[in-house]
Amino acid sequence: MIEDQRKAMRFCPRCATPLAEGDVEGKILPKCPSCTFIAYKDPKVAVGIVTGRDGKVLLGRRNHEPGMDLWTFPSGFVDAGEIVEEAAVREVKEETNMDVRIEDLLGVFSESGNPVVFIVYAGTITGGTAQPGLDTSEVGIFSYDELPPLAFHRDKEIIQLWQKYNKSKMGR
Repeated sequence: MIEDQRKAMRFCPRCATPLAEGDVEGKILPKCPSCTFIAYKDPKVAVGIVTGRDGKVLLGRRNHEPGMDLWTFPSGFVDAGEIVEEAAVREVKEETNMDVRIEDLLGVFSESGNPVVFIVYAGTITGGTAQPGLDTSEVGIFSYDELPPLAFHRDKEIIQLWQKYNKSKMGR
């Protein structure tokens, strides 16, 4: 979608001159031949929180693509101007009706060619009743040995990081 929006940009938002493709520090980007505007390919930031109870992870079944009918921990995009930690807490509430507190950063993930930067936190459930929300058709808490089919290729790795985090936290 971000790439589609950038391709649709044909005129400079500053001076209305038609944009032309040009070299910008070794990358071909749309730029204005009349002023200094460059249409940089900025990333899209997404956040998630891995949380659960008794060592089991809270997951939601997605009700839309990508990954429709598959499971993942609560996550979503950060709105422009939104604080990333607040966006992560909001996503958990919207998708599972659970209230959480962020405990620690689990990791920041990105891939070549993918505009999404994914920030993942470990969290603690502080309230709420698990029920499906805006982007989920079902909510459940699963042991690592009984995980349902996961939506994204990094989900299992991130859940493993959360498990290691929980074990190290218990050892303190």
